[in-house]
Amino acid sequence: MAATLNIPIDRSSPVPLYHQVVQGIEAMIRGGQLEPGSKLENEIELAARLNLSRPTMRKAMDELVRAGLLVRKRGVGTQVVASQVRRHLELSSLFDDLARGGKRPSTRVLTFSHGPADAEVAETLQLPAGVGVYHFTRLRSVEGKPLALMENWVRDDVAELTEGGLREQGMYQILRDGGVNFRLANQRIGAAVADEYQAGLLEVAPGSALVTMERTAVDDTGRSVETGRHVYRADSYSFEMTLVQR
Repeated sequence: MAATLNIPIDRSSPVPLYHQVVQGIEAMIRGGQLEPGSKLENEIELAARLNLSRPTMRKAMDELVRAGLLVRKRGVGTQVVASQVRRHLELSSLFDDLARGGKRPSTRVLTFSHGPADAEVAETLQLPAGVGVYHFTRLRSVEGKPLALMENWVRDDVAELTEGGLREQGMYQILRDGGVNFRLANQRIGAAVADEYQAGLLEVAPGSALVTMERTAVDDTGRSVETGRHVYRADSYSFEMTLVQR
């Protein structure tokens, strides 16, 4: 059954009519009145209900689709998309960010090993002779839904890592508890399409859009402590940032 939208429209307002619709629907989504998966009436019915022209309603719907709040599905209609995890760009772990946001993260450790680093990782972490790495991959889920596939390498002279510990806590919290004081990180964000392996674990179709992130974190003594490559479901995850004029 299609959700009923009762959005007040103020024709004396300087805010364009289509944008009033956008603001109203966005507020209903943020406030929980429109839950993920809710189906909306078609644009003709919505325009009639709100006493607006069809082009005005289409412009509002187009903007909400571009913003990632609504999706049009052939044979189904227009629906509210699943809520995204929006993560600010800062030196923190996904596990802790999710927990602070009231989510219930869970972690499945897919691989875990401890030994010498390969040449590329040794160079990235600038490892001294005799220092090895913990190498592991994890699948992070939220409310039972897969969100991220994460591969990391951590130098083994800063803290002890265990497979069990990584299931229960975020990697950064474990390292902080071990005495690591993070100072900064070099991070690169990009995009990719899911291969068969990634698609199977993240429960998306092969070729689906993924957000990618590569990071190397440095502690307050100047040591490169960890480096990682992560991929996230693009339909459920985004980064937020504030830009400052210089």
